[in-house]
Amino acid sequence: MSARLPAPCPPRWWLLLSLLLLGAAPGPRRGAAFYLPGLAPVNFCEEEKKTDECKAEIELFVNRLDSVESVLPYEYTAFDFCQASEGKRPSENLGQVLFGERIEPSPYKFTFKKEETCKLVCTKTYHTEKAEDKQKLEFLKKSMLLNYQHHWIVDNMPVTWCYEVEDSQRFCNPGFPIGCYITDKGHAKDACVINSEFHERDTFYIFNHVDIKIYYHVVETGSMGARLVAAKLEPKSFKHTHIDKPDCSGPPMDISNKASGEIKVAYTYSINFEEEKNIRWASRWDYILESMPHTHIQWFSIMNSLVIVLFLSGMVAMIMLRTLHKDIARYNQMDSTEDAQEEFGWKLVHGDIFRPPRKGMLLSVFLGSGTQILIMTFVTLFFACLGFLSPANRGALMTCAVVLWVLLGTPAGYVAARFYKSFGGEKWKTNVLLTSFLCPGIVFADFFIMNLILWGEGSSAAIPFGTLVAILALWFCISVPLTFIGAYFGFKKNAIEHPVRTNQIPRQIPEQSFYTKPLPGIIMGGILPFGCIFIQLFFILNSIWSHQMYYMFGFLFLVFIILVITCSEATILLCYFHLCAEDYHWQWRSFLTSGFTAVYFLIYAIHYFFSKLQITGTASTILYFGYTMIMVLIFFLFTAHQASLSITNSRSSLKRTSIESVMPSIFSCKTVSEFTFST
Repeated sequence: MSARLPAPCPPRWWLLLSLLLLGAAPGPRRGAAFYLPGLAPVNFCEEEKKTDECKAEIELFVNRLDSVESVLPYEYTAFDFCQASEGKRPSENLGQVLFGERIEPSPYKFTFKKEETCKLVCTKTYHTEKAEDKQKLEFLKKSMLLNYQHHWIVDNMPVTWCYEVEDSQRFCNPGFPIGCYITDKGHAKDACVINSEFHERDTFYIFNHVDIKIYYHVVETGSMGARLVAAKLEPKSFKHTHIDKPDCSGPPMDISNKASGEIKVAYTYSINFEEEKNIRWASRWDYILESMPHTHIQWFSIMNSLVIVLFLSGMVAMIMLRTLHKDIARYNQMDSTEDAQEEFGWKLVHGDIFRPPRKGMLLSVFLGSGTQILIMTFVTLFFACLGFLSPANRGALMTCAVVLWVLLGTPAGYVAARFYKSFGGEKWKTNVLLTSFLCPGIVFADFFIMNLILWGEGSSAAIPFGTLVAILALWFCISVPLTFIGAYFGFKKNAIEHPVRTNQIPRQIPEQSFYTKPLPGIIMGGILPFGCIFIQLFFILNSIWSHQMYYMFGFLFLVFIILVITCSEATILLCYFHLCAEDYHWQWRSFLTSGFTAVYFLIYAIHYFFSKLQITGTASTILYFGYTMIMVLIFFLFTAHQASLSITNSRSSLKRTSIESVMPSIFSCKTVSEFTFST
């Protein structure tokens, strides 16, 4: 699918903006205009008309089961459900494995346009006296208590359970629960509210029957057959009177918490087909994405946030431009030699401004790793915005990010080497080794500890040993050599030339007021950047922990660009304040000013955990905060790097101007209060 463009080609920047808006805008034409599914269409036809190009069999695959009350997903085979006797398991990419997806064939087999009513799949029998059966039954009860959800797939499309929510809105959930529980006080939990027959206290009700409806669209081109455009189901519970010949009638299938003896559970399904003329194959995901909760009602809030951030960014830029313009104009009006030689403001510390910072080795390593993350994020979001990393292409987003990170070792090594050499460092071997292993090592150590917990819990999110070895191979065999290559070229180049000479004796820094001290400035510096991401952060956390699909990559890319601009402007402004106060220790301060946004990210994640999530259990809590710390570290390196780099680029650009005429005036104000008053 490709978007239709008008005959006269617009300018490049206008075309790019149009593509971003198309990727961000919702609506029924979103899929037809710009959405790129991750699978080629498959044609289906009746049994007697099937050919090599037109299939009759419809395969239903099962994915891992998860819950909003637990971080631990489990494979379908971990439960005592009906198993497929044979079938080929689809291959999974790296992103799917990292996210814990485990797609397997199911015993549910359909034929196109062949309807079935209450067909038996299998029967499971539990003897409570047997330890093995009792363990299986207890695991099933615990899963229903935590509201674990099935995830079924037909033609690379989730089988959805659609039901009405608040204000008569219809929500289509790409999953349905195993069952539900009525407490000993008669309180219906989760899905038990959908049926008034679920009323027995201290009883579990298992959904052992599903009514499946598959919608298809007849291909209007010359090819034969039809294409599937939707698959919906309704879970039900029946205690079948005749298990060998079920009729899907009678009371619901209840399992008392104190039940004993023999318990039989028969799994059945009914299926029918319906032609849908209004939905085409390219738009078949739209009804799922448009019904996701807290999405369409938040568009105005997102746009409002973007406007506010753009306004604040414009204010910061205007303050900087007006102040610098006034300083330059004031200097140009100096006529006497005595006035021209008078030193004030930044001129007093111009001989110390480019003094190498403390812990310059660590700062250069962080800058190199931040470069790697910044480029990786930009490219990943750009491709996601174009639709290549859509929800239909499962695991593509994570796979793209990991592959890009591995291949971007060269710019990381180059940037780290260039900065370290400009700081006067000579331990180049230590620098390149730290760039290769420090930040990735911290992330991998955290990730490995979380994986050990998942292994211990038997979760499907646990990375297999072979995949773990493959990740290490990508790191050591590709990323590390590329980092060494980048460091080689970085150290080979001459050190960055500073526009002024550094004094041998450091100048004494005068006593600072409260608002020009390092900590208050760093704390204030992260507020504005966080303000432009916290709404999108809510959707991202929902997609990770509440298992909701995220597809607003157009808005996310715009927020990414605004975040970069806001971090840069806020850091430059605060750095200017501190230089006016004759404090020349700007390198680490500029790095940490925008990097403190990650601390607000952490605080918001803690608030989200206690206010929005229902996660229970020690293991799930540890996993949540363990993975959150990885995200916080990556976000810290990303924001801190580009802010510090913007300061350095501003400094380097001064070499292109007349140092003697412009430099004293660019950074010149007697006090911060005078600067604030003048602006």
